[in-house]
Amino acid sequence: MAARKPPTERQRRLGTELRKMREQVGLSLTEAAELHRVDKATISNTESARFGVSADRVRVWATNYACPDRAYVDALADMARERGKNWWDEYRAVLPAVLLDLAELERHATALRTAQLTHMPGLLQNEDYARAVFKEAVPELGADDLDRKVEFRVRRCSVLDAAEPPSCTFLIHEAALRMLFGGARVMKSQLDHLLEQSERSNVTVRVLPFTVGGFPSAGSSAMYACGPVQRLDTVQSDTPLGSRFLHADTHLANYRLVLDRMEERALDPDRSCDLIREVGKQL
Repeated sequence: MAARKPPTERQRRLGTELRKMREQVGLSLTEAAELHRVDKATISNTESARFGVSADRVRVWATNYACPDRAYVDALADMARERGKNWWDEYRAVLPAVLLDLAELERHATALRTAQLTHMPGLLQNEDYARAVFKEAVPELGADDLDRKVEFRVRRCSVLDAAEPPSCTFLIHEAALRMLFGGARVMKSQLDHLLEQSERSNVTVRVLPFTVGGFPSAGSSAMYACGPVQRLDTVQSDTPLGSRFLHADTHLANYRLVLDRMEERALDPDRSCDLIREVGKQL
């Protein structure tokens, strides 16, 4: 089996899940190789995503591991079937791989929950606002790189227009409504865009006003992407050093709790839109 190109985050996740499945039944690489009748290197290279894996092989290995979760195995087999190019592959040589992984994560999510404190959610940004945000990047972006990143962010928004778009809940702190990226005109246009997007049947916008006081994880932003089954959920977290993708059970449980508690304190969708309009009128 030939080695593949550098794996995507989604391909690495598939390999990780196969490794976890093996470890849960207490098999070493050598024991698994004997069970599957392949060499040990095939197991190792597949689990590390250096080699691809077919849907049939996923099912055979899951059967050999006596995995009882049929929905989980079906979801892994679907991941293995994914082939062909996607729109984000056009940017593979000119943008960091983590941005492409983010677009892929959004494309395959069944639902998205995101919390933003000082920026509008990426999927709800218009072009002028996105450009104003990227102009604050450190180190400063060159003109071509700036244009590519703005274009890529705008194209990511197409996931909301998919035939079966994910159900999206966007938690936005009032601070993000009042940060004047690009000035008052750009921000007013962005707030109008936010209200328009909130009218989509698959989009819920909820605002945490300043009056709510403190809340969990107030110092960071995150997106929780739901997979076909909860075991395949992923958290994408922004840090000063870039994005991180988290999928350990403890991480997922903690982020679900954080988002649940934030939603409990956020305004309902109607009152959130009222506050967005109020801030817009002040610009």
